[in-house]
Amino acid sequence: MTGNALGFFLQIFLLDVVQLEPFHASLILFLGRAWDAVTDPAVGFLVSKSPRRKYGKLIPWIACSTPFGVLCYCLLWSTLADGAPASLKFLWYLFTYNFFQICMTCYHVPYSSLTMFLGGTQRDRDSATAYRPLSPLGKAGLPFTRCLRMIVGHKPYTQLLCGFLFASLAFQVMQGIFAFFCIHAAGLAGKFQHLVLVMLVTASLSIPFWQWFLGRFGKKTAVTVGLALIIPALVAITQVSHNFPAFILLMVVAGCSMAVLYLLPWSMLPDAVDDFMLRNPSCLNLEALFYSFYVFFNKFAGGLAVGISTLGLHFAGYRAGDCTYNPSVTLALKLLMAPVPITLLLIAITLFCLHPINEERRKQMRMELEAMGRQARCGSSEHHQG
Repeated sequence: MTGNALGFFLQIFLLDVVQLEPFHASLILFLGRAWDAVTDPAVGFLVSKSPRRKYGKLIPWIACSTPFGVLCYCLLWSTLADGAPASLKFLWYLFTYNFFQICMTCYHVPYSSLTMFLGGTQRDRDSATAYRPLSPLGKAGLPFTRCLRMIVGHKPYTQLLCGFLFASLAFQVMQGIFAFFCIHAAGLAGKFQHLVLVMLVTASLSIPFWQWFLGRFGKKTAVTVGLALIIPALVAITQVSHNFPAFILLMVVAGCSMAVLYLLPWSMLPDAVDDFMLRNPSCLNLEALFYSFYVFFNKFAGGLAVGISTLGLHFAGYRAGDCTYNPSVTLALKLLMAPVPITLLLIAITLFCLHPINEERRKQMRMELEAMGRQARCGSSEHHQG
């Protein structure tokens, strides 16, 4: 939820409340996301090498980072004195945003990695337990650069990453520009927060439907249909103005599609990790590293999205508090709201359609993991008897 709040409101907060120039706001958002993205693989590597303590391997990271993240988040929405120079405002929000992103990295990477250890299905638990006892190389560990080369060279994982990157970039461009679009292009200045609420509530409520859909028709079909669902809605959004009921209906459709981005790529990631571990049984304890790169690409997409949208406003001549109609700003908002996200979504859909792990491959991996689990349990039993 903090990510959604920042995505929808931080950009307009920096421009219209703090009164920063669009270029300075874009620097804060882009540098913060870039720094956050760079720290993800490093934190993932540190998490994967952390010793197992009394409360586990991942929980201490989550517990220690949360209070600092809450503090930085509150400071991020505070305003300095009216007479504060622009340079001081820029540095304050840049450093606060960077510290908040570091705290969220230390929370989000281990939290995301829990999927491999606390999965709700037997397959996820088998995946977490089957391959880890099979080789003593895991105790010694592998160098970071070698782990990186092996992960990047795994086609199912990199293809999933690229699809996730383009889909995330599409939604975050739309997310970052939505408030400006409602105010300056759609004529709904006082209602955009209600539309955001409708979208997020719909996304949350539709997740059980997509969970059923992917179980019935498969993950690749679900992600393709779900991402394609928002394309006609984006086209309609740019053609409708001063029509709040129509926008509510379009936000419901957009929320259903957004739920797919929340659910499906993260649901497909354990399959890619399982496939890697089955092909490379000597590479152990890399779950956090896999998830950290996944989070890295999401945040990299966010950095690109805010850079594209804010610089688009800058070159269109946007000025905070300017009440006069500017056709260049309206045109830029419409381009960023429909053609740009639609193009990115079409690329993402193509990549997901070409993803090599289908339902047949998933069934095969499940059987292989179960066989490895039985082999590991038999080996452990023989060891204790000996």
